[in-house]
Amino acid sequence: MGEQLGLRCLAQGSHLSRGIEGGESAGYSLPPPTIPAEPETRTHDLQAGILPSLEDLLFYSIAEGQERIPAHKFITALKATGLRTGDPRLKECMDMLKVTLKSTSDGVMLDRHLFKKCVQSNIVLLTQAFRKKFVIPDFQPFASHIDTLYEKARNLSGGLVADYIPQLAKFSPDLWAVSLCTVDGQRHTVGDTKVPFCLQSCVKPLKYAIAVHDHGTEYVHRFIGKEPSGLRFNKLFLDEDDKPHNPMVNAGAIVCTSLIKSKNNPLLYFHVMHDLFQSERESGDRNFAIGYYLKEKKCFPDGTDMTAVLDLYFQLCSIEVTCESASVMAATLANGGFCPITGERVLSPESVRDTLSLMHSCGMYDFSGQFAFHVGLPAKSGVAGGILLVVPNVMGIMCWSPPLDKLGNSVRGIQFCTDLVSLFNFHNYDNLRHFAKKHDPRREGGEQRVKSVINLLFAAYTGDVSALRRFALSSMDMEQRDYDSRTALHVAAAEGHIEVVRFLLEACKVNPGPKDRWGNTPIDEATHFGHHEVLALLQEYNNKYNPPVNTDADKESTEKNLDGMLET
Repeated sequence: MGEQLGLRCLAQGSHLSRGIEGGESAGYSLPPPTIPAEPETRTHDLQAGILPSLEDLLFYSIAEGQERIPAHKFITALKATGLRTGDPRLKECMDMLKVTLKSTSDGVMLDRHLFKKCVQSNIVLLTQAFRKKFVIPDFQPFASHIDTLYEKARNLSGGLVADYIPQLAKFSPDLWAVSLCTVDGQRHTVGDTKVPFCLQSCVKPLKYAIAVHDHGTEYVHRFIGKEPSGLRFNKLFLDEDDKPHNPMVNAGAIVCTSLIKSKNNPLLYFHVMHDLFQSERESGDRNFAIGYYLKEKKCFPDGTDMTAVLDLYFQLCSIEVTCESASVMAATLANGGFCPITGERVLSPESVRDTLSLMHSCGMYDFSGQFAFHVGLPAKSGVAGGILLVVPNVMGIMCWSPPLDKLGNSVRGIQFCTDLVSLFNFHNYDNLRHFAKKHDPRREGGEQRVKSVINLLFAAYTGDVSALRRFALSSMDMEQRDYDSRTALHVAAAEGHIEVVRFLLEACKVNPGPKDRWGNTPIDEATHFGHHEVLALLQEYNNKYNPPVNTDADKESTEKNLDGMLET
């Protein structure tokens, strides 16, 4: 059971993400708002509230006033959120999109009804994505920062490719790749992310997590310690209790392998690089020596076949991955044992917690203390050049570049991880409130908030109801004010855009009587500029408006309404 569950965790990264299209987030910039003609088909939508359904809401947020949208526009907008068209959670949507496009006359355009048909099976996930409810709300700027860090590290030329295993020596020192996957399944890759390589020691935390998931922490640590050894990872040395110091050194990983050994052939679940496996076994004299030493010290469970354990150990070290697939493995650890692109639980919370703790203290060979001090994140390196990095509750990252430093860690990978926490407040002990010099990608930036006010008021000025629908979808505060304390309702009333006023009052339920810095209300604006229909509508709503006791409740009404739709 334990092996199958753990192997599935690895396989989800290794197989599901293979062939998932696209590495870079596509650009998606909104054109300037235009004054759209409001067709009759939308009249009922306005009268019914924000929109009759989430599917329609999503359509109008992308259509920007048009009655039909090109399919590629939807795909581009989707990629801008960090999701991919190959995401298993969007399979029904993508399959229906392909079928629907084949049935249309031009094979390109989608009207509202066809769009609704395509997205309805995955509407909750799509709505969360377009409302920026993922852990990284502004994904494109974040991905751009990752690209910059990647380019900076690529310029490094130090380090040597490991050659004590002949197959590893064949990799080019110029290979360099970074791939990330957030706990919401947002993906970004840059560099040689499609090139397969073997996990080597990066598999050790995954083996340990499987063992703890299957047997529990107490049982596993009858055989393995929890302390950093202070010695090289392949030393023949045990702690004072005659146990390997931790599961991240070779001795501990071999014992850990014996705890997940079963009669099932692991080759049924993994693609093992057979040449590398044979090369590992032929050059693995020290690991055989460690195995016999462990056997002599009775470190294995009773009845263990030591040679079979070593065979499985070499096979697991030789598992083939790409940066893309390995990032899903890291993200599964970041997500508390749930695979972010399938939603399946593959590891228990206890096993993930213990694994991350040991990765933090013991995961980077003799550099573990320095890495914990400067980077402050759980990580595991391997001699193939990989670094499996976990930002708990945020994302998993796989860096891969074959040249290693004198301690056996990827030169470019170490540089990337160091630069990452210098730019973002991902270090475990960064203060999330007061560390002003670092970015927090989990929050929308101040510049974005300024833009939202400008876009909201400009949409009200031009009468762009379609843009206002899009803002409502993203749970924007429809009552936010500019530097003169004027709201979108002030602007729409002054311009006489009755459909905008009706939308704000009926759909968004804004306060009909806010005062600007001069004490003027939207009613005053409509009176001053002689917009009698707007004035009548404002007076009607002002007479029956009951301000909430909690001043924040009205501002959050749109978001609450949308959240309620998601929960039903």
